[in-house]
Amino acid sequence: MNDADIARSISVAAELIQGADGLLITAGAGIGVDSGLPDFRGDQGFWKAYPPLAEAGIGFMDIARQATFEDQPRLAWGFYGHRLQLYRDTVPHAGFGLLQAFGAQMANGSFVYTSNVDGQFQKAGFDAAQIVECHGSIHHLQCLAACKVDIWPADELVVDVDEATCTLRSDLPRCPHCGGLARPNILMFEDWTYLSERTDLQLGRLDLWLKTVRHLVVIEMGAGTAIPSVRRKGEGLKVPVIRINPNEWRIRTPDSVSIPLGACEALERILIAIRN
Repeated sequence: MNDADIARSISVAAELIQGADGLLITAGAGIGVDSGLPDFRGDQGFWKAYPPLAEAGIGFMDIARQATFEDQPRLAWGFYGHRLQLYRDTVPHAGFGLLQAFGAQMANGSFVYTSNVDGQFQKAGFDAAQIVECHGSIHHLQCLAACKVDIWPADELVVDVDEATCTLRSDLPRCPHCGGLARPNILMFEDWTYLSERTDLQLGRLDLWLKTVRHLVVIEMGAGTAIPSVRRKGEGLKVPVIRINPNEWRIRTPDSVSIPLGACEALERILIAIRN
């Protein structure tokens, strides 16, 4: 797509936003790149962020499993503990504020649907009651054995990770009910004990909100095809989608538009188009 095509796409996106009465923000991992978060696209991107796992030949789909917590709990918690602290320390980029501003101008406001577990939308000031985290949250814990249907905040958890080996040095988190190992309340690969109750409640609130919106527009950012949860959500609603993605930007949904840029740049250019 050349510069002129991008400019036309941005103009169309601005018109779609101005004609909507509700904004659904759908986001994958790519939205966090402008905040300095690592891009896990493919093993090479993952290993760049975690050299010790590269040396051991452990890919993202290897570490992000329930079985790793069972077999190598300090390695599993080394990885997730490092991510937890990284997300706690990260400052959301300016694009989050622009999304809030777009939604604030609409009669029914905005709602967020994200596969990200990092809590960046809440940190940026979005209402937690208006967010769906379809893969769970690293800021919440559960029992690895799912001894009870209980999900609790990780606010009190202190992690000390040896970055040279990607292993946890501090005490392993424990379930307050059975004393067994605790794990993040995140949907992993081949995961049979993930507790979905928190996400199910979020999805119920989203469904109720969607019934109030007559002219919905979706802004999708940084959502790839490798794990297509976010792309499918927006496309399945049969409404206009503004797809922002510098790599996998094409879209076939009717009345939709593609913008092959990073999230922050695209949102800033859309704001300028709205003001003009």
